Amino acid sequence: MKRLLIVRHAKSSWDFPHLSDYERPLNDRGQRDVPDMARRLFLTDIQPQLIISSPANRAITTAMGFASQLGFSKSDIIQDEDHYHASSNTLLRLIKAFDDQYDCIMIFGHNPGLTYLINELSDFQLDNLPTCAICGIEFSVQSWREVSRGSGHKFFYDFPKSKGWS
Repeated sequence: MKRLLIVRHAKSSWDFPHLSDYERPLNDRGQRDVPDMARRLFLTDIQPQLIISSPANRAITTAMGFASQLGFSKSDIIQDEDHYHASSNTLLRLIKAFDDQYDCIMIFGHNPGLTYLINELSDFQLDNLPTCAICGIEFSVQSWREVSRGSGHKFFYDFPKSKGWS
């Protein structure tokens, strides 16, 4: 069994027009949502073994906030440029290359690629993955190479404005 936790970066700020998209920081709401959502995940029995993030400021800041709550060192986060605004096809290629020693991997990235990925991999359909939302998909496979479209099942979903995970 392999489990993938998909997290969209928290709400970012548009208050700094001189910054590139890559450099945009989290806004106040995003800064509040990260510890709340990380705490919610911490209170479950879901334990990621590896964290991979887009290196864009808003994504890596979100990942670092989760890492801190989950007992990871910030230096343990793998920053992968290929996750920055990746398409669902690119993300699936990256997932298939994950090391099989890890059974639960958490990725941080961007829409629309993450929403499309969830819809393509699982029995769960979303119009839009909200900022700082977490979607967990499990696969009845022994190797990440076996992950394919439609092969996953949603086992977890939570987002900042929800009343609790489902």
